[in-house]
Amino acid sequence: MAEGREFEFQIYNSMTKQKEKFNPIVPGKVSMYVCGVTSYDFSHIGHARAYVAFDVLFRYLKHLGYEVKYVRNFTDVDDKIIKRANEIGEDPLALSGRFCEEFLIDMADLQCLPPNEQPRVSDHMDQIRDMIEKIISKNCAYAVDGDVYFSVDNFPSYGRLSGRKLEDNRAGERIAIDSRKRNPADFALWKAAKPGEISWESPWGPGRPGWHIECSAMSAAYLTEKFDIHGGGMDLIFPHHENEIAQSCAACPNSNISYWMHNGFVTANDEKMSKSVGNFFTIREVTKLYHPLALRHFLMGTHYRSPVNYSIGQIEISSEAVFYIYQTLEDCESAISQFQEGSQKDGAVSSGKKYPITDDAKKCIKNLQSHFEEKMSDDLHTPSILNAALQDALRLLNKILSLLKKKLQKPQKLSNIQSLIELEKEVRDVLDVLMQLKEKALKRAEISEEDIFQRIEERALARKNKNFKLGDQIRSELTCKGIALMDVGNETIWRPCVPTEPSAGLEEKQGGTATSADGQLQVPPKTSDSQQSADVVKA
Repeated sequence: MAEGREFEFQIYNSMTKQKEKFNPIVPGKVSMYVCGVTSYDFSHIGHARAYVAFDVLFRYLKHLGYEVKYVRNFTDVDDKIIKRANEIGEDPLALSGRFCEEFLIDMADLQCLPPNEQPRVSDHMDQIRDMIEKIISKNCAYAVDGDVYFSVDNFPSYGRLSGRKLEDNRAGERIAIDSRKRNPADFALWKAAKPGEISWESPWGPGRPGWHIECSAMSAAYLTEKFDIHGGGMDLIFPHHENEIAQSCAACPNSNISYWMHNGFVTANDEKMSKSVGNFFTIREVTKLYHPLALRHFLMGTHYRSPVNYSIGQIEISSEAVFYIYQTLEDCESAISQFQEGSQKDGAVSSGKKYPITDDAKKCIKNLQSHFEEKMSDDLHTPSILNAALQDALRLLNKILSLLKKKLQKPQKLSNIQSLIELEKEVRDVLDVLMQLKEKALKRAEISEEDIFQRIEERALARKNKNFKLGDQIRSELTCKGIALMDVGNETIWRPCVPTEPSAGLEEKQGGTATSADGQLQVPPKTSDSQQSADVVKA
Protein backbone atom coordinates (compact mmCIF):
# COMPACT_ATOMS: atom_id res chain seq x y z
CA MET A 1 0.00 0.00 0.00
CA ALA A 2 1.04 3.62 -0.40
CA GLU A 3 1.64 4.00 3.36
CA GLY A 4 5.24 4.17 4.42
CA ARG A 5 6.54 5.36 1.05
CA GLU A 6 9.01 8.20 0.83
CA PHE A 7 6.76 10.18 -1.50
CA GLU A 8 3.01 10.74 -1.07
CA PHE A 9 0.94 10.27 -4.21
CA GLN A 10 -0.51 13.60 -5.30
CA ILE A 11 -2.83 14.25 -8.21
CA TYR A 12 -4.18 17.46 -9.70
CA ASN A 13 -7.86 17.89 -8.92
CA SER A 14 -9.69 19.89 -11.59
CA MET A 15 -12.37 20.75 -9.04
CA THR A 16 -10.05 22.48 -6.58
CA LYS A 17 -7.50 23.57 -9.23
CA GLN A 18 -4.58 22.21 -7.20
CA LYS A 19 -2.59 19.09 -6.45
CA GLU A 20 -3.90 17.06 -3.55
CA LYS A 21 -2.69 14.06 -1.60
CA PHE A 22 -4.57 11.00 -2.78
CA ASN A 23 -6.74 9.46 -0.08
CA PRO A 24 -9.28 6.90 -1.32
CA ILE A 25 -12.71 6.69 0.27
CA VAL A 26 -12.10 3.07 1.29
CA PRO A 27 -8.53 2.42 2.46
CA GLY A 28 -6.72 0.08 0.09
CA LYS A 29 -9.36 0.34 -2.64
CA VAL A 30 -9.81 2.79 -5.52
CA SER A 31 -12.94 3.39 -7.59
CA MET A 32 -12.35 5.09 -10.94
CA TYR A 33 -14.59 6.06 -13.87
CA VAL A 34 -13.32 7.36 -17.21
CA CYS A 35 -15.59 8.57 -19.99
CA GLY A 36 -15.24 6.37 -23.06
CA VAL A 37 -15.64 6.87 -26.79
CA THR A 38 -18.72 7.49 -28.88
CA SER A 39 -18.36 4.47 -31.13
CA TYR A 40 -19.18 5.44 -34.71
CA ASP A 41 -15.73 5.45 -36.32
CA PHE A 42 -12.12 4.41 -35.74
CA SER A 43 -10.57 6.16 -32.76
CA HIS A 44 -7.97 8.87 -33.27
CA ILE A 45 -4.81 9.64 -31.33
CA GLY A 46 -6.68 12.20 -29.21
CA HIS A 47 -8.57 9.22 -27.80
CA ALA A 48 -5.29 7.35 -27.39
CA ARG A 49 -3.96 10.28 -25.34
CA ALA A 50 -6.77 9.98 -22.82
CA TYR A 51 -6.75 6.22 -22.44
CA VAL A 52 -2.97 5.86 -22.27
CA ALA A 53 -2.94 8.56 -19.56
CA PHE A 54 -5.56 6.79 -17.48
CA ASP A 55 -3.97 3.42 -18.15
CA VAL A 56 -0.77 4.78 -16.58
CA LEU A 57 -2.84 5.93 -13.59
CA PHE A 58 -4.53 2.51 -13.37
CA ARG A 59 -1.16 0.75 -13.45
CA TYR A 60 0.46 3.05 -10.93
CA LEU A 61 -2.40 2.66 -8.46
CA LYS A 62 -1.99 -1.11 -8.76
CA HIS A 63 1.78 -0.69 -8.36
CA LEU A 64 1.10 1.17 -5.10
CA GLY A 65 -0.85 -1.86 -3.91
CA TYR A 66 -4.40 -0.62 -4.32
CA GLU A 67 -7.27 -2.82 -5.41
CA VAL A 68 -8.66 -0.78 -8.30
CA LYS A 69 -12.10 -0.95 -9.85
CA TYR A 70 -11.80 0.82 -13.19
CA VAL A 71 -14.94 1.52 -15.24
CA ARG A 72 -14.83 2.98 -18.76
CA ASN A 73 -18.06 3.25 -20.75
CA PHE A 74 -19.02 3.08 -24.40
CA THR A 75 -21.49 5.62 -25.76
CA ASP A 76 -23.28 3.39 -28.25
CA VAL A 77 -26.45 5.50 -28.54
CA ASP A 78 -25.92 9.01 -29.91
CA ASP A 79 -26.90 11.43 -32.68
CA LYS A 80 -23.59 10.88 -34.50
CA ILE A 81 -24.05 7.11 -34.47
CA ILE A 82 -27.59 7.39 -35.84
CA LYS A 83 -26.45 9.82 -38.54
CA ARG A 84 -23.57 7.57 -39.65
CA ALA A 85 -25.78 4.45 -39.58
CA ASN A 86 -28.37 6.14 -41.78
CA GLU A 87 -25.68 7.24 -44.23
CA ILE A 88 -24.40 3.71 -44.78
CA GLY A 89 -27.65 1.82 -44.21
CA GLU A 90 -26.56 -0.08 -41.12
CA ASP A 91 -28.38 -0.73 -37.84
CA PRO A 92 -27.14 1.87 -35.30
CA LEU A 93 -26.39 -0.68 -32.56
CA ALA A 94 -24.61 -2.95 -35.03
CA LEU A 95 -22.51 -0.02 -36.22
CA SER A 96 -21.62 1.09 -32.70
CA GLY A 97 -20.95 -2.49 -31.62
CA ARG A 98 -18.54 -2.95 -34.51
CA PHE A 99 -16.57 0.15 -33.60
CA CYS A 100 -16.55 -0.78 -29.92
CA GLU A 101 -14.66 -3.91 -30.92
CA GLU A 102 -12.30 -1.93 -33.16
CA PHE A 103 -11.58 0.39 -30.24
CA LEU A 104 -10.69 -2.57 -28.01
CA ILE A 105 -8.23 -3.78 -30.65
CA ASP A 106 -6.58 -0.36 -30.64
CA MET A 107 -6.36 -0.35 -26.85
CA ALA A 108 -4.76 -3.80 -26.83
CA ASP A 109 -2.22 -2.64 -29.42
CA LEU A 110 -1.35 0.32 -27.19
CA GLN A 111 -0.98 -2.12 -24.28
CA CYS A 112 -3.74 -0.48 -22.24
CA LEU A 113 -5.02 -2.84 -19.59
CA PRO A 114 -8.74 -3.60 -19.94
CA PRO A 115 -10.93 -1.87 -17.32
CA ASN A 116 -12.85 -4.03 -14.87
CA GLU A 117 -16.14 -2.93 -16.44
CA GLN A 118 -16.96 -1.49 -19.89
CA PRO A 119 -20.70 -0.76 -19.81
CA ARG A 120 -22.67 0.35 -22.86
CA VAL A 121 -25.51 2.86 -22.80
CA SER A 122 -27.88 0.53 -24.64
CA ASP A 123 -27.65 -1.99 -21.79
CA HIS A 124 -28.50 0.52 -19.05
CA MET A 125 -31.79 2.14 -20.04
CA ASP A 126 -33.48 1.11 -16.76
CA GLN A 127 -30.83 2.88 -14.68
CA ILE A 128 -30.99 5.96 -16.90
CA ARG A 129 -34.79 6.22 -16.76
CA ASP A 130 -34.76 5.72 -12.98
CA MET A 131 -32.25 8.54 -12.50
CA ILE A 132 -34.24 10.89 -14.71
CA GLU A 133 -37.37 10.20 -12.67
CA LYS A 134 -35.47 11.03 -9.47
CA ILE A 135 -34.24 14.31 -10.95
CA ILE A 136 -37.78 15.27 -12.00
CA SER A 137 -39.07 14.42 -8.51
CA LYS A 138 -36.51 16.87 -7.05
CA ASN A 139 -37.88 19.63 -9.31
CA CYS A 140 -34.60 19.83 -11.23
CA ALA A 141 -35.98 18.64 -14.58
CA TYR A 142 -39.12 19.09 -16.69
CA ALA A 143 -40.77 17.28 -19.61
CA VAL A 144 -41.76 19.01 -22.85
CA ASP A 145 -43.40 17.12 -25.72
CA GLY A 146 -41.62 13.85 -24.91
CA ASP A 147 -38.26 15.51 -24.18
CA VAL A 148 -36.90 15.95 -20.68
CA TYR A 149 -34.58 18.85 -19.81
CA PHE A 150 -32.46 19.53 -16.74
CA SER A 151 -33.24 22.91 -15.20
CA VAL A 152 -29.95 24.64 -14.41
CA ASP A 153 -31.80 27.48 -12.63
CA ASN A 154 -32.94 24.98 -10.01
CA PHE A 155 -29.40 23.78 -9.31
CA PRO A 156 -27.60 26.75 -7.67
CA SER A 157 -24.11 25.20 -7.67
CA TYR A 158 -24.12 24.65 -11.43
CA GLY A 159 -20.74 25.71 -12.84
CA ARG A 160 -18.54 24.82 -9.87
CA LEU A 161 -16.25 22.50 -11.86
CA SER A 162 -15.78 24.69 -14.93
CA GLY A 163 -15.91 27.98 -13.04
CA ARG A 164 -18.56 29.32 -15.42
CA LYS A 165 -21.22 31.64 -14.08
CA LEU A 166 -24.77 30.69 -14.91
CA GLU A 167 -25.39 33.88 -16.89
CA ASP A 168 -22.35 33.11 -19.04
CA ASN A 169 -23.39 29.58 -19.90
CA ARG A 170 -24.59 28.69 -23.33
CA ALA A 171 -25.70 25.48 -24.95
CA GLY A 172 -22.89 22.96 -25.20
CA GLU A 173 -21.44 21.33 -28.25
CA ARG A 174 -24.11 18.63 -28.39
CA ILE A 175 -27.00 20.74 -27.09
CA ALA A 176 -29.26 22.33 -29.69
CA ILE A 177 -30.93 25.72 -29.02
CA ASP A 178 -34.60 25.10 -28.26
CA SER A 179 -37.18 27.80 -27.54
CA ARG A 180 -39.07 25.38 -25.32
CA LYS A 181 -36.23 25.47 -22.79
CA ARG A 182 -36.71 27.59 -19.67
CA ASN A 183 -33.04 28.54 -19.86
CA PRO A 184 -30.89 28.17 -23.00
CA ALA A 185 -28.32 26.29 -20.87
CA ASP A 186 -30.85 23.60 -19.92
CA PHE A 187 -29.74 20.31 -21.39
CA ALA A 188 -31.49 17.14 -22.51
CA LEU A 189 -31.86 14.15 -20.21
CA TRP A 190 -34.20 12.34 -22.60
CA LYS A 191 -34.84 12.96 -26.30
CA ALA A 192 -38.17 12.14 -27.91
CA ALA A 193 -37.84 9.71 -30.81
CA LYS A 194 -37.87 11.06 -34.34
CA PRO A 195 -39.42 9.02 -37.17
CA GLY A 196 -37.22 6.06 -38.09
CA GLU A 197 -34.83 6.49 -35.14
CA ILE A 198 -33.94 3.79 -32.65
CA SER A 199 -35.87 4.33 -29.41
CA TRP A 200 -36.79 2.92 -26.02
CA GLU A 201 -40.02 3.27 -24.06
CA SER A 202 -40.18 5.70 -21.16
CA PRO A 203 -42.74 7.53 -18.96
CA TRP A 204 -42.35 10.49 -21.34
CA GLY A 205 -42.83 8.49 -24.52
CA PRO A 206 -40.43 6.63 -26.81
CA GLY A 207 -36.98 8.13 -27.09
CA ARG A 208 -33.37 7.79 -26.01
CA PRO A 209 -31.04 9.33 -23.43
CA GLY A 210 -29.27 12.64 -23.76
CA TRP A 211 -25.48 12.50 -23.82
CA HIS A 212 -24.69 13.43 -20.21
CA ILE A 213 -27.12 11.30 -18.21
CA GLU A 214 -25.52 8.03 -19.29
CA CYS A 215 -22.30 8.54 -17.30
CA SER A 216 -24.15 9.66 -14.17
CA ALA A 217 -26.33 6.57 -14.29
CA MET A 218 -23.61 4.05 -15.15
CA SER A 219 -21.00 5.39 -12.72
CA ALA A 220 -23.57 5.18 -9.91
CA ALA A 221 -24.56 1.68 -11.00
CA TYR A 222 -21.00 0.34 -10.90
CA LEU A 223 -19.29 2.54 -8.30
CA THR A 224 -22.20 3.96 -6.21
CA GLU A 225 -22.91 7.68 -5.90
CA LYS A 226 -19.57 8.28 -4.14
CA PHE A 227 -16.30 7.25 -5.73
CA ASP A 228 -12.69 8.34 -5.92
CA ILE A 229 -11.69 9.41 -9.45
CA HIS A 230 -13.57 10.61 -12.51
CA GLY A 231 -11.48 11.24 -15.61
CA GLY A 232 -11.61 12.35 -19.21
CA GLY A 233 -10.28 14.91 -21.65
CA MET A 234 -10.21 18.62 -20.77
CA ASP A 235 -12.90 19.21 -23.39
CA LEU A 236 -15.30 17.27 -21.17
CA ILE A 237 -15.04 19.69 -18.22
CA PHE A 238 -17.83 21.69 -19.83
CA PRO A 239 -20.48 20.79 -20.60
CA HIS A 240 -20.24 17.03 -20.03
CA HIS A 241 -18.72 16.76 -16.56
CA GLU A 242 -20.41 19.92 -15.32
CA ASN A 243 -23.73 18.40 -16.33
CA GLU A 244 -22.84 15.06 -14.79
CA ILE A 245 -22.29 16.74 -11.44
CA ALA A 246 -25.63 18.54 -11.68
CA GLN A 247 -27.54 15.38 -12.63
CA SER A 248 -25.88 13.15 -10.04
CA CYS A 249 -26.28 15.62 -7.17
CA ALA A 250 -29.89 16.38 -8.12
CA ALA A 251 -30.74 12.67 -8.15
CA CYS A 252 -28.75 11.92 -4.99
CA PRO A 253 -27.70 14.81 -2.73
CA ASN A 254 -24.93 12.62 -1.23
CA SER A 255 -23.28 12.16 -4.62
CA ASN A 256 -19.61 13.07 -4.54
CA ILE A 257 -16.47 12.43 -6.57
CA SER A 258 -13.23 13.04 -4.69
CA TYR A 259 -10.90 13.81 -7.62
CA TRP A 260 -11.63 15.08 -11.12
CA MET A 261 -8.76 14.42 -13.53
CA HIS A 262 -8.47 15.71 -17.09
CA ASN A 263 -5.86 15.13 -19.78
CA GLY A 264 -4.67 17.75 -22.26
CA PHE A 265 -5.45 17.81 -25.96
CA VAL A 266 -3.50 16.39 -28.85
CA THR A 267 -3.03 19.16 -31.37
CA ALA A 268 -2.13 19.18 -35.05
CA ASN A 269 -0.49 22.42 -36.12
CA ASP A 270 -1.42 23.77 -32.68
CA GLU A 271 -5.16 23.19 -33.22
CA LYS A 272 -7.09 20.65 -31.16
CA MET A 273 -7.35 17.36 -33.00
CA SER A 274 -10.95 16.24 -33.48
CA LYS A 275 -13.18 14.41 -35.91
CA SER A 276 -15.49 17.41 -36.26
CA VAL A 277 -12.61 19.59 -37.52
CA GLY A 278 -11.22 16.82 -39.71
CA ASN A 279 -7.58 17.31 -38.66
CA PHE A 280 -7.19 13.95 -36.96
CA PHE A 281 -5.14 10.82 -37.48
CA THR A 282 -6.61 7.50 -36.43
CA ILE A 283 -4.66 5.18 -34.17
CA ARG A 284 -4.63 2.66 -37.02
CA GLU A 285 -3.06 5.15 -39.43
CA VAL A 286 -0.17 5.68 -37.02
CA THR A 287 0.32 2.06 -35.94
CA LYS A 288 0.28 0.91 -39.55
CA LEU A 289 3.66 2.61 -39.93
CA TYR A 290 5.02 2.64 -36.38
CA HIS A 291 5.01 0.17 -33.52
CA PRO A 292 2.09 0.92 -31.13
CA LEU A 293 4.61 1.36 -28.31
CA ALA A 294 6.15 4.25 -30.26
CA LEU A 295 2.78 6.02 -30.12
CA ARG A 296 2.41 5.17 -26.43
CA HIS A 297 5.93 6.48 -25.74
CA PHE A 298 5.16 9.68 -27.67
CA LEU A 299 2.02 10.28 -25.60
CA MET A 300 3.82 9.63 -22.31
CA GLY A 301 6.64 11.96 -23.35
CA THR A 302 4.48 14.97 -22.40
CA HIS A 303 2.81 15.38 -19.01
CA TYR A 304 -0.76 14.18 -19.27
CA ARG A 305 -2.27 17.59 -18.44
CA SER A 306 -0.24 19.45 -21.05
CA PRO A 307 -1.14 19.71 -24.75
CA VAL A 308 0.99 17.61 -27.08
CA ASN A 309 1.49 18.56 -30.70
CA TYR A 310 1.48 15.59 -33.06
CA SER A 311 4.15 15.40 -35.74
CA ILE A 312 5.85 12.66 -37.73
CA GLY A 313 9.19 13.88 -36.38
CA GLN A 314 8.15 13.30 -32.77
CA ILE A 315 6.80 9.83 -33.57
CA GLU A 316 10.12 9.03 -35.26
CA ILE A 317 11.98 10.08 -32.12
CA SER A 318 9.75 7.90 -29.95
CA SER A 319 10.14 4.99 -32.37
CA GLU A 320 13.91 5.21 -32.02
CA ALA A 321 13.64 5.51 -28.24
CA VAL A 322 11.48 2.39 -27.96
CA PHE A 323 13.85 0.47 -30.22
CA TYR A 324 16.78 1.55 -28.03
CA ILE A 325 15.00 0.38 -24.87
CA TYR A 326 14.10 -3.04 -26.19
CA GLN A 327 17.37 -3.58 -28.04
CA THR A 328 19.21 -2.88 -24.79
CA LEU A 329 17.02 -5.36 -22.91
CA GLU A 330 17.50 -7.98 -25.63
CA ASP A 331 21.27 -7.45 -25.52
CA CYS A 332 21.16 -7.91 -21.74
CA GLU A 333 19.22 -11.15 -22.13
CA SER A 334 21.71 -12.41 -24.70
CA ALA A 335 24.73 -11.53 -22.53
CA ILE A 336 23.29 -13.20 -19.44
CA SER A 337 22.30 -16.26 -21.48
CA GLN A 338 25.85 -16.59 -22.81
CA PHE A 339 27.19 -16.32 -19.28
CA GLN A 340 24.72 -18.97 -18.15
CA GLU A 341 25.84 -21.37 -20.86
CA GLY A 342 29.51 -20.75 -20.09
CA SER A 343 29.06 -21.09 -16.34
CA GLN A 344 27.43 -24.48 -16.77
CA LYS A 345 30.56 -25.68 -18.55
CA ASP A 346 33.21 -24.28 -16.24
CA GLY A 347 31.31 -24.43 -12.93
CA ALA A 348 31.65 -20.68 -12.42
CA VAL A 349 28.69 -20.47 -10.09
CA SER A 350 28.70 -23.95 -8.62
CA SER A 351 30.14 -22.70 -5.33
CA GLY A 352 27.11 -20.48 -4.81
CA LYS A 353 29.38 -17.54 -3.94
CA LYS A 354 27.64 -14.15 -4.10
CA TYR A 355 29.40 -11.38 -5.97
CA PRO A 356 28.48 -7.77 -5.09
CA ILE A 357 27.23 -5.44 -7.77
CA THR A 358 29.36 -2.47 -8.76
CA ASP A 359 29.14 0.91 -7.02
CA ASP A 360 27.87 2.47 -10.25
CA ALA A 361 25.08 -0.10 -10.44
CA LYS A 362 24.11 0.44 -6.78
CA LYS A 363 23.93 4.19 -7.32
CA CYS A 364 21.99 3.83 -10.57
CA ILE A 365 19.44 1.41 -9.10
CA LYS A 366 18.88 3.65 -6.07
CA ASN A 367 18.49 6.70 -8.30
CA LEU A 368 16.07 4.94 -10.67
CA GLN A 369 13.89 3.67 -7.83
CA SER A 370 13.82 7.03 -6.06
CA HIS A 371 13.31 9.04 -9.25
CA PHE A 372 10.52 6.76 -10.42
CA GLU A 373 8.57 7.02 -7.17
CA GLU A 374 9.19 10.76 -6.82
CA LYS A 375 8.04 11.66 -10.33
CA MET A 376 5.13 9.23 -10.54
CA SER A 377 3.93 10.38 -7.11
CA ASP A 378 4.00 13.94 -8.41
CA ASP A 379 0.85 13.73 -10.54
CA LEU A 380 2.23 11.02 -12.86
CA HIS A 381 5.17 12.94 -14.31
CA THR A 382 6.12 10.33 -16.92
CA PRO A 383 8.33 12.59 -19.13
CA SER A 384 10.88 13.02 -16.35
CA ILE A 385 11.21 9.25 -16.00
CA LEU A 386 11.49 8.52 -19.71
CA ASN A 387 14.03 11.27 -20.31
CA ALA A 388 16.20 11.15 -17.19
CA ALA A 389 16.71 8.25 -14.76
CA LEU A 390 15.58 5.59 -17.22
CA GLN A 391 18.06 6.86 -19.80
CA ASP A 392 20.83 6.82 -17.19
CA ALA A 393 20.01 3.19 -16.42
CA LEU A 394 19.98 2.21 -20.09
CA ARG A 395 23.34 3.92 -20.64
CA LEU A 396 24.86 2.02 -17.72
CA LEU A 397 23.44 -1.27 -19.01
CA ASN A 398 25.13 -0.66 -22.35
CA LYS A 399 28.35 0.31 -20.59
CA ILE A 400 28.31 -2.99 -18.68
CA LEU A 401 27.56 -4.87 -21.89
CA SER A 402 30.63 -3.27 -23.50
CA LEU A 403 32.78 -4.19 -20.48
CA LEU A 404 31.67 -7.81 -20.65
CA LYS A 405 33.01 -8.06 -24.20
CA LYS A 406 36.50 -7.43 -22.82
CA LYS A 407 38.73 -9.84 -20.95
CA LEU A 408 37.96 -9.37 -17.27
CA GLN A 409 39.13 -11.05 -14.11
CA LYS A 410 36.59 -13.60 -12.93
CA PRO A 411 35.39 -11.61 -9.83
CA GLN A 412 35.02 -8.45 -11.93
CA LYS A 413 33.11 -10.33 -14.62
CA LEU A 414 30.74 -11.94 -12.13
CA SER A 415 30.20 -8.62 -10.39
CA ASN A 416 29.26 -6.98 -13.69
CA ILE A 417 26.96 -9.86 -14.61
CA GLN A 418 25.19 -9.52 -11.26
CA SER A 419 24.97 -5.74 -11.81
CA LEU A 420 23.49 -6.34 -15.27
CA ILE A 421 20.81 -8.66 -13.88
CA GLU A 422 19.78 -6.43 -10.98
CA LEU A 423 19.77 -3.20 -12.97
CA GLU A 424 17.87 -4.81 -15.84
CA LYS A 425 15.25 -5.98 -13.32
CA GLU A 426 14.75 -2.41 -12.10
CA VAL A 427 14.39 -1.13 -15.67
CA ARG A 428 11.79 -3.78 -16.43
CA ASP A 429 9.90 -2.97 -13.23
CA VAL A 430 9.62 0.67 -14.33
CA LEU A 431 8.54 -0.33 -17.83
CA ASP A 432 5.90 -2.68 -16.42
CA VAL A 433 4.13 0.37 -15.00
CA LEU A 434 4.63 2.53 -18.08
CA MET A 435 4.53 0.10 -20.99
CA GLN A 436 3.41 -3.34 -19.82
CA LEU A 437 5.93 -6.06 -20.40
CA LYS A 438 4.71 -8.76 -18.05
CA GLU A 439 0.95 -8.63 -18.65
CA LYS A 440 1.12 -9.81 -22.25
CA ALA A 441 3.65 -12.51 -21.33
CA LEU A 442 1.17 -13.92 -18.81
CA LYS A 443 -1.60 -13.80 -21.41
CA ARG A 444 0.55 -15.54 -24.02
CA ALA A 445 1.59 -18.19 -21.50
CA GLU A 446 -2.02 -18.68 -20.34
CA ILE A 447 -0.81 -18.57 -16.75
CA SER A 448 -1.38 -16.27 -13.77
CA GLU A 449 1.31 -14.58 -11.73
CA GLU A 450 0.05 -16.52 -8.71
CA ASP A 451 0.76 -19.77 -10.60
CA ILE A 452 4.30 -18.59 -11.29
CA PHE A 453 4.90 -17.74 -7.63
CA GLN A 454 3.66 -21.21 -6.68
CA ARG A 455 6.11 -22.79 -9.12
CA ILE A 456 8.91 -20.63 -7.72
CA GLU A 457 8.11 -21.95 -4.24
CA GLU A 458 8.07 -25.53 -5.53
CA ARG A 459 11.43 -24.97 -7.20
CA ALA A 460 12.90 -23.42 -4.05
CA LEU A 461 11.78 -26.44 -2.01
CA ALA A 462 13.22 -28.84 -4.59
CA ARG A 463 16.57 -27.05 -4.50
CA LYS A 464 16.56 -26.99 -0.70
CA ASN A 465 16.14 -30.78 -0.83
CA LYS A 466 18.94 -30.93 -3.43
CA ASN A 467 16.50 -32.23 -6.02
CA PHE A 468 18.11 -30.17 -8.77
CA LYS A 469 16.51 -32.22 -11.54
CA LEU A 470 13.06 -31.09 -10.43
CA GLY A 471 14.31 -27.52 -10.03
CA ASP A 472 15.63 -27.51 -13.58
CA GLN A 473 12.45 -29.12 -14.86
CA ILE A 474 10.20 -26.43 -13.31
CA ARG A 475 12.37 -23.66 -14.69
CA SER A 476 12.49 -25.24 -18.16
CA GLU A 477 8.73 -25.79 -18.25
CA LEU A 478 8.16 -22.11 -17.55
CA THR A 479 10.76 -21.14 -20.15
CA CYS A 480 8.79 -23.08 -22.75
CA LYS A 481 5.88 -20.78 -21.91
CA GLY A 482 7.96 -17.61 -22.23
CA ILE A 483 8.53 -17.15 -18.49
CA ALA A 484 12.17 -16.91 -17.33
CA LEU A 485 13.17 -17.44 -13.69
CA MET A 486 16.20 -15.54 -12.45
CA ASP A 487 18.01 -16.01 -9.14
CA VAL A 488 19.07 -12.60 -7.83
CA GLY A 489 20.82 -12.97 -4.48
CA ASN A 490 18.44 -14.90 -2.24
CA GLU A 491 15.41 -13.98 -4.34
CA THR A 492 13.96 -15.62 -7.44
CA ILE A 493 12.20 -13.27 -9.83
CA TRP A 494 10.49 -13.81 -13.17
CA ARG A 495 10.44 -11.89 -16.43
CA PRO A 496 9.19 -12.41 -19.99
CA CYS A 497 11.52 -14.29 -22.30
CA VAL A 498 11.51 -15.96 -25.70
CA PRO A 499 9.54 -19.24 -25.44
CA THR A 500 11.54 -22.38 -26.14
CA GLU A 501 10.74 -25.87 -27.37
CA PRO A 502 11.31 -28.67 -24.82
CA SER A 503 14.91 -29.69 -25.40
CA ALA A 504 16.55 -33.09 -25.54
CA GLY A 505 18.53 -31.94 -22.52
CA LEU A 506 15.34 -31.54 -20.55
CA GLU A 507 14.17 -35.00 -21.56
CA GLU A 508 17.52 -36.42 -20.48
CA LYS A 509 17.24 -34.68 -17.13
CA GLN A 510 13.75 -36.05 -16.68
CA GLY A 511 15.21 -39.47 -17.42
CA GLY A 512 17.83 -38.94 -14.75
CA THR A 513 20.93 -39.14 -16.97
CA ALA A 514 22.05 -35.48 -16.88
CA THR A 515 23.81 -33.61 -14.10
CA SER A 516 21.85 -30.65 -12.74
CA ALA A 517 23.14 -27.20 -13.44
CA ASP A 518 20.55 -25.39 -11.32
CA GLY A 519 22.40 -22.63 -9.50
CA GLN A 520 22.92 -18.90 -9.11
CA LEU A 521 22.47 -16.30 -11.88
CA GLN A 522 20.50 -18.64 -14.14
CA VAL A 523 18.80 -17.39 -17.29
CA PRO A 524 17.52 -19.77 -19.97
CA PRO A 525 19.21 -19.77 -23.37
CA LYS A 526 17.79 -17.37 -25.97
CA THR A 527 15.80 -19.09 -28.74
CA SER A 528 13.09 -18.43 -31.34
CA ASP A 529 10.13 -16.23 -30.43
CA SER A 530 7.77 -17.99 -32.81
CA GLN A 531 5.92 -20.65 -30.87
CA GLN A 532 5.06 -22.46 -27.66
CA SER A 533 5.26 -26.22 -27.29
CA ALA A 534 2.07 -28.20 -27.01
CA ASP A 535 3.96 -30.61 -24.77
CA VAL A 536 4.60 -28.06 -22.01
CA VAL A 537 3.48 -29.29 -18.60
CA LYS A 538 1.16 -26.65 -17.18
CA ALA A 539 2.15 -25.02 -13.90
